[in-house]
Amino acid sequence: MPSIFWTGRLSPLLKMMVNFSNVIAWITGNARDTAAMRQRIKNGYNRTVTDDVTRYDEVGIEHYTKISQVLLEKISLRGKTVLDIGCGTGILSFLALQRNAAKVVCGDISEYMLGQCEKKANALGYKSNEIEFRQFEANSLPFGKNTFDIVMSGMVLGLIPNQKDAVAEMIRVLKPGGTIGIATHGPELYFEACETTFKAIPLRLVFGYRVEFWPVQEKEISSMFSKAGLTDILTKRVMWTESFPDGGKAYDFFAATSSAWWYSKFPPDQVASLVRKVRRTFEQKDVKEITSDIVIGYGKKT
Repeated sequence: MPSIFWTGRLSPLLKMMVNFSNVIAWITGNARDTAAMRQRIKNGYNRTVTDDVTRYDEVGIEHYTKISQVLLEKISLRGKTVLDIGCGTGILSFLALQRNAAKVVCGDISEYMLGQCEKKANALGYKSNEIEFRQFEANSLPFGKNTFDIVMSGMVLGLIPNQKDAVAEMIRVLKPGGTIGIATHGPELYFEACETTFKAIPLRLVFGYRVEFWPVQEKEISSMFSKAGLTDILTKRVMWTESFPDGGKAYDFFAATSSAWWYSKFPPDQVASLVRKVRRTFEQKDVKEITSDIVIGYGKKT
């Protein structure tokens, strides 16, 4: 089951308040309803609550390209068949093809994101024998055992309630001798934005709601991989600061790159006013910097 407690960085008092709310969410069953958690994530990336994710590439392509480049540094792609779990708009997948992967299967929980990925692939002239598109959830992959040379995932694991199940699925579809490579959410990722958003949202709306976000430390990825039977495990942590001209632009980046999925928890008739309130808080507090904190992990299947 997912962790009850908030695993990312927040100020001490706010973290205590959030974790008290999370305990209530566990007692009432909200934090144990992983199907509902996954659906909220899907709603966000399907733009059914807000249109923020439609600007994913516009404001986030440099951010996700940097993450993808770091992830692929340690992966040999030439001639390999690759599965990209949580492909989004295809930023990681297209880099893999540029680095001579034989074929990439792009998969995502979101029909909208998968559609954007396919549009870009068509525009770039990729053929069906080079790239394929499948909708799925990370903890239930629609592939047989030992299918792929490489299984990779960029910024997905931290949004999955049961991360161990997802890793087990990655290993199941990986060929012996194949490589898993993931980039996921470190504990300080977006902490300024998370802090500001928690403070801006009325308590009555968030009390008893465990936000679907589980950042991890390097040692947790290493332990997870080791217990799953992977070898040649390597991890590293990469951090930098995203800078913006004003708080409004910082909010736009945060909402677009995350899809602002959490708004799907709130009453639909209150979402628009809530978005305005949170964005205004970013502006008033002059949030101009947001931390990027990425944990990278690799492992080999024996």
